[in-house]
Amino acid sequence: MSFVRNPKDVLSGLLFIALAALFAWQALDLPIGTSNRMGPGYFPMVLSAGLGVLGIVVLFNGLRTQGDAPSSIAWRALIILTSIIVFFGIAMRPLGFMPALAVSVFVSTLASQKFRLSTAIINTVVMTVFCWAVFIKGLGLPLPLLGPWLGGY
Repeated sequence: MSFVRNPKDVLSGLLFIALAALFAWQALDLPIGTSNRMGPGYFPMVLSAGLGVLGIVVLFNGLRTQGDAPSSIAWRALIILTSIIVFFGIAMRPLGFMPALAVSVFVSTLASQKFRLSTAIINTVVMTVFCWAVFIKGLGLPLPLLGPWLGGY
C-alpha cells in the first residue's frame, strides 16, 4: 500500500515548496532588514516562507486524506493565466494600473470551466477596487491609474 493517499495534493505541495525555495534563493542577495525597517528582500522572503508553509500543509494533507490522481493538465487555464500575467506586465505602463488590472482579472476568469459573465464582472469590479485600496491608498505606491494611451500621466 502506498503512503501517498492523494497524489494531487502531494504534487501541489511539492510544487509550492519548490517555488518557495526558488523565490527565497533569489531573494537572498537582497538586504532583508527587520520588521521595523524592512529591506527590499523582506517581503519576498516572507511570501516565500508563507508559500513554503502552505506547501507543507498541502503535502501532509495529501499524505493523510484520500484523493484522486491527476487526470490531465488544464491547458486552457495554463495558457490563459500565463498569457494574462505577461499581458499585465506589458500593459501596466501604456494602459495604467486600473485598466491593465481590470482586463487581467476579467480575462483570467475565462480560464474557469464554470465561466459566467455576471460572476466575471463582479469579480473584476471587486478585485480592481480591492487592489486600488491596498496598493494605491493603503501602501501609497506611485502607480499611475491611467497610462498615456488613455490620457493619463
